[in-house]
Amino acid sequence: MIDVVVVGGGPTGMMLAAELRLHGLHTVVLEKEAEPSPIVRGLGLHVRSIEIMDQRGLLDRFLAHGKQYRMGGYFAGIIKPWPKRLDTAHPYILGIPQPVTDRLLAERAAELGADIRRGRALVGLAQDEDGVDAELADGTRLRARYLVGCDGGRSTVRRLLGVGFPGEPARTEWLLGEVEVTETPERIAAVMAEVRGTYLGFGIGPLDDGAHRAVVPAARVAEDRTAPPTLEEFRQRLREVAGTDFGVHSPRWLSRFGDATRLAERYRVGRVLLAGDAAHVHAPLGGQGLNLGIQDAFNLGWKLAAEVRGWAPEGLLDSYHTERHPVAADVLDNTRAQSALMATDPGARAAHRLLSELMDFEEVNRHLMEKVTAVGVRYDLGEGHELLGRRLRDMPLGRGRLYERMRHGRGVLLDRTGRLSAAGWADRVDHVVDGDAEVDVPALLLRPDGHVAWVGEDQRDLLDHLPRWFGEPAA
Repeated sequence: MIDVVVVGGGPTGMMLAAELRLHGLHTVVLEKEAEPSPIVRGLGLHVRSIEIMDQRGLLDRFLAHGKQYRMGGYFAGIIKPWPKRLDTAHPYILGIPQPVTDRLLAERAAELGADIRRGRALVGLAQDEDGVDAELADGTRLRARYLVGCDGGRSTVRRLLGVGFPGEPARTEWLLGEVEVTETPERIAAVMAEVRGTYLGFGIGPLDDGAHRAVVPAARVAEDRTAPPTLEEFRQRLREVAGTDFGVHSPRWLSRFGDATRLAERYRVGRVLLAGDAAHVHAPLGGQGLNLGIQDAFNLGWKLAAEVRGWAPEGLLDSYHTERHPVAADVLDNTRAQSALMATDPGARAAHRLLSELMDFEEVNRHLMEKVTAVGVRYDLGEGHELLGRRLRDMPLGRGRLYERMRHGRGVLLDRTGRLSAAGWADRVDHVVDGDAEVDVPALLLRPDGHVAWVGEDQRDLLDHLPRWFGEPAA
């Protein structure tokens, strides 16, 4: 029997597959498309996702293919200086096209031994107390202990489960593409500056190879949003919005996207779970969608592995929904707010100008940046120290760095006292003794996803908390 079938081979699915393989689970990824998509929907990684790549030893691969940008407060199209005291060792946005992110994560999953099967579409599923049966379009049937739907906003898994997806349908649509142009760079820059005074959703700019990426608000929401726009439709809308079509020709690809905002009612039904866009969709404002999915996978992977391996404490797998559902709800709310602020009516423009003034205050700028980059996420783990439930930034240790000690997806007991022990959990928790660690607490316990699960110095208190996240001690 397969341990986990992951449906969907995008960044969420591949990140999850890699996390599961890190714990040795037999993992099969089913992707309905025969070839990876060339469409560049996501443009980069935010701070929390960059930290995740660092925690798993992948960051150098991503840095080799991306560009670092230090522009802060990117909220509703407003760009401010980078906040001075954002709590991270990675104070930048990493610009990297989504197809590259997809490829790097797929390579990582394959290196770790995930079985990636392209051109395989799921058409049916059924589950019982012991596992899940997956039916594919070619008649193949697979049996797995668990199945996770990472198959996008039109998720087949979510539909087959009958999970509600309440929210609002798309009210605004954009046309997006990579094209060649005949217009001069000077003319493009001048038109861009003029049009964005009214249409914040408009943009056109050069890519590294001389082609251009262009996005323009559509005239209306298409009846069939799965059908890409034609080149003539793209040209016509550019002329209506910008007064010129820039001589666009020879498109590599054209696509459309909207601002539908929906959140799955449940992330788990028995042995089937949802992650990424299968669980939530929203307007692509602030570049949060791809990052939100990667972070879902990072939260779910170790918990699902613990369940399959048999050491998960009661309720651990259900904590995936408990923790990630509110995070997605917050992202949906901030993109709703950004959409309202980016409208073209006088009231919205006035609110946009006022927010721009408020973001000149460091605290406001940092607060919004913490939202967009997800470094402000704090899971509700009960009352306690202010670090409890938060992810911990990277820091130097006597030997190496903290994030280097998290490469294997295990918990970490960071002990500045040298008096503590996690001996009964040595197969799940690494004990790092370092009296010089740059954290102002005696000791703390990190979950495999880098969030703080305990703070203190009392051994008996530690022994009360270890089973909550890492199950019973080994015999």
